[in-house]
Amino acid sequence: MAPANVRAAQAQAPSADRRLSTLVGHLLPSSPRRAAADTSATSTLESFPTMASQGSSVFAALEQAPEDPILGVTVAYNKDPSPVKVNLGVGAYRTEEGKPLVLNVVRRAEQMLINNPSRVKEYLPITGLAEFNKLSAKLIFGADSPAIQENRVATVQCLSGTGSLRVGGEFLARHYHERTIYIPQPTWGNHPKVFTLSGLNVRSYRYYDPATCSLHFEGLLEDLGSAPSGSIVLLHACAHNPTGVDPTIEQWEQIRQLMRSKSLLPFFDSAYQGFASGSLDKDAQSVRMFVADGGELLMAQSYAKNMGLYGERVGALSIVRYLHSCSC
Repeated sequence: MAPANVRAAQAQAPSADRRLSTLVGHLLPSSPRRAAADTSATSTLESFPTMASQGSSVFAALEQAPEDPILGVTVAYNKDPSPVKVNLGVGAYRTEEGKPLVLNVVRRAEQMLINNPSRVKEYLPITGLAEFNKLSAKLIFGADSPAIQENRVATVQCLSGTGSLRVGGEFLARHYHERTIYIPQPTWGNHPKVFTLSGLNVRSYRYYDPATCSLHFEGLLEDLGSAPSGSIVLLHACAHNPTGVDPTIEQWEQIRQLMRSKSLLPFFDSAYQGFASGSLDKDAQSVRMFVADGGELLMAQSYAKNMGLYGERVGALSIVRYLHSCSC
């Protein structure tokens, strides 16, 4: 038998049902009061518009969004029973048998993490994993980058390239004096959506000439030359999506000079570093040219493509600050 003091406490304490009933009464003040003897919590519940008893959802009028045009190809591919089918949707590493391929270097890195007993599951700082940010900046700007050496680079970990672009877009919408961003025509289908939802006004500049299947360089220079001073300009660092056409180094230099002369703010998107030339350094030349002149820029990085980390959502956003002795 329980001690007398325990029995007294139990006698004074309300039952679990009664406590729950009282809580429901506070949460639903408009529901009718029940008799004091009724200790059933559910008996005090009334039907509300968000409760299943109404028979229809408050979201019933919503229409299902259409299939993503790129991911929809993969859906169709998976449904197709043909033994000789080829998936021309999302660009992803595949084996000769058409199966997903994980790079050996990724496998080794995963194993190193598994075997590391010092790893913990604590929350990361608000800017993400510090070492990841540091190495991401070095990868795109170069280990000997003057901007890194001068502590002019701020990097935050983001959800792949999409998240990096969105964070950068919202940052500019809140803290930059111009809210118009010029994107190449054509460009990745999500660019206009991401920047519009970020609060920026999206305009386009000529980039690809379908008549010659090459860069529309004259049109590019003309359109950027006509852009209001201070406008934001989205630039593909390399392996332009979807055309694969990139400016030459000499053309990049002309673009840099024009943009700096008009105080246009470069916002680079790098999703394919290493794909265009096979060299991580060569594919970062365009970005490093803009960093070397001491001017400012934003840099969105994704590791979905070049590292094959599609589902890991690994990316980073860097902002390079102005060098007071800028010679641009």
